[in-house]
Amino acid sequence: MATKIRLQRFGRKGYAFYQIVVTDSRAPRDGRFIERVGSYNPNTNPATIDLNFDRALYWLQAGAQPTDTTRSILSREGVLLKKHLLEGVKKGAFDEAASETKFQTWLKGRQAATQELKDKDREADKAASKARLDAEKEVNKAKEKEVAEKKANQAAAALAAKIAAQEVEETPAPAPAPASEGEAVAE
Repeated sequence: MATKIRLQRFGRKGYAFYQIVVTDSRAPRDGRFIERVGSYNPNTNPATIDLNFDRALYWLQAGAQPTDTTRSILSREGVLLKKHLLEGVKKGAFDEAASETKFQTWLKGRQAATQELKDKDREADKAASKARLDAEKEVNKAKEKEVAEKKANQAAAALAAKIAAQEVEETPAPAPAPASEGEAVAE
């Protein structure tokens, strides 16, 4: 029986996540599987991979062929490197201690690179958040200035109306015009 290590799709439309499974090569993508060896969630940044390292290595040594995407995941997690180093030990190229030393060196470098990437993303998020906050503060200052001008204009208009009303009250009423002689006779 030819076995494959492949992804089995789960999740909803537009938000898929995958189980990494060992299956018969003739089985459908989401069909029956032999063993689940991990999961892969591409929706997070960086993608979250939960892998049973020992079982994935076992199946690779047993002859399971990974699909292209699964091969890249296994390579990123170091399973393919570990398999390569163990094959070198079998052939006598170096001993198991040297193999383990090489693998641990690679693993530390990868973890450092991953942490550096996460830190860089975190700093970029902080910078973007600060830029958004500064832009919002500028917009708020502009609105504040606009509101203050509007209130000043309203206060000036109210003051002008009050002064005009006072001027109208203070001006004496015009004296009635003297009656002409013709009007006085008529009375």
